[in-house]
Amino acid sequence: MSPNSYAVILAGGSGTRFWPLSRTSTPKQLLRLFDDSTLLEQAVARLDGVVPKENILILTNADQETQVRAALPGHPPENILAEPEKRDTAPAVALGIGWVAARDPNAVMAVLPADHLVHDVAAFRAVLAGAFQAARASSALVTIGIKPTWACPGYGYIERGERARILGLPAELAAFEVARFREKPNPELAEEFLRTGSFLWNAGMFVWSVPTVFTELTRCQPLLAAFINELRTSHDLPGTLQAQFARLPKISIDYALLERASRVLNIEATFDWDDVGSWLSVAKYLPQDADRNATRGAVTTLRARDNIVYSTQPTRIALLGVHHLIVVQTADALLIAHQSAADDIKKIVDEVPADLR
Repeated sequence: MSPNSYAVILAGGSGTRFWPLSRTSTPKQLLRLFDDSTLLEQAVARLDGVVPKENILILTNADQETQVRAALPGHPPENILAEPEKRDTAPAVALGIGWVAARDPNAVMAVLPADHLVHDVAAFRAVLAGAFQAARASSALVTIGIKPTWACPGYGYIERGERARILGLPAELAAFEVARFREKPNPELAEEFLRTGSFLWNAGMFVWSVPTVFTELTRCQPLLAAFINELRTSHDLPGTLQAQFARLPKISIDYALLERASRVLNIEATFDWDDVGSWLSVAKYLPQDADRNATRGAVTTLRARDNIVYSTQPTRIALLGVHHLIVVQTADALLIAHQSAADDIKKIVDEVPADLR
């Protein structure tokens, strides 16, 4: 573990996909969906032995800052920072780069989401350590990709090219040149990607050195590079952030940087991974009965199958003769939806009273 290794964990989010359990102030990464720890706590713990704790930086937003700090009471308070407003991933990542550069202009840093589920922590650490090594041994941006398990049209894809020679990379890991990034495909194209065997899911996990990423941004996104330089030299980082952040373009890091970079490498994840994108994903990790009802809480079923029931309340929920429903009960709200509408749950949040969002 190198003292100049850093990690920026992106811990924002709208809190709509898991309504009514999630709210604006408590999005997915702040929920205890599977056990007594939040996904954010798990994301921090996974870095143990790879990144020094004092170098783990948490980037959130103003709506969630209080809850993030409460979820990480032992984390250095100066290592938690809130964006003044939401401006997509490129400004957020630029803020993270500037934040790291202000501490160590030669650092090697990872950018990681806070809301993914990983069980094989040892394999995650090995892959991340390999990505750090690849970033140190090359002037390249490094991505960690997930081997597709099905032809998912909802993910972006990474197309891999030739194998790259990277000094010091463990034999069980391999780095490949990235041929190109592909946006979310239609189902037919996703099937084609799966058949070729040369495409991985883009999980939004990146590793690079500060000098390399700054050089790339200077070439292809000078406004973001200038912002990073302002942060790096600022004697008042919060003040600079407030003054400059709102001026940055709303653009994703894939469009702004990865698709335009001179050289990008990819390392395939050897660990299990789930972005837990909806209640349908959560169901895979809940106890299931003989009729494939996935439940948490007090639930009784009769002639009911393939339902998802999640309750935080002692009130018993009884399902009779219904199929493919999502039922979520909290202290102040109850959601009943067909599973085919799982992706539209975020839309109904706009229709409920403001105090329930």
